[in-house]
Amino acid sequence: MNQIIYQPIGLVHSPFKKPEGTPIQSSASKDSLGTIEIFPEYVEGLKDLNGFSHIILIYHFHLVGKPSLLVKPFLDEKLHGVFATRAPGRPNPLGISIVRLIHIENNIIHIQELDILDGTPVLDIKPYVPEFDIKTVEKIGWLVNKIQKLHTIRDDGRFTK
Repeated sequence: MNQIIYQPIGLVHSPFKKPEGTPIQSSASKDSLGTIEIFPEYVEGLKDLNGFSHIILIYHFHLVGKPSLLVKPFLDEKLHGVFATRAPGRPNPLGISIVRLIHIENNIIHIQELDILDGTPVLDIKPYVPEFDIKTVEKIGWLVNKIQKLHTIRDDGRFTK
């Protein structure tokens, strides 16, 4: 297969300057504020985005170290297959976060509830639409007895270069 190459459309500006201490999911980061600086050539693509309260960010984990197919995620002490986790150390280091859109000024998107490091390259933005995105789930795998720790666990740097 041919190599796939993406270009960032912008950068995250966040209070989280290093992985250590960063929330591991946006739902555990209700009070954090930040911005996304959209590069000039993509600003036109922001038209009508301000009509949504939440957006999905797809980004590149730019500080992640070597990927591994078995990882010890933040919410457990056991090894799991990387595809059964949301760990950043992946074959393709892509992240997704759902954040609250506060407002847009020119090329700057003001957001809340972020769990993303400062300087992270943004690859895409999509509107969050509950009718499209909320699913009824029957099981959450190994997380079933771990999910209650979400609001207390922070990144400890284990996936960093």
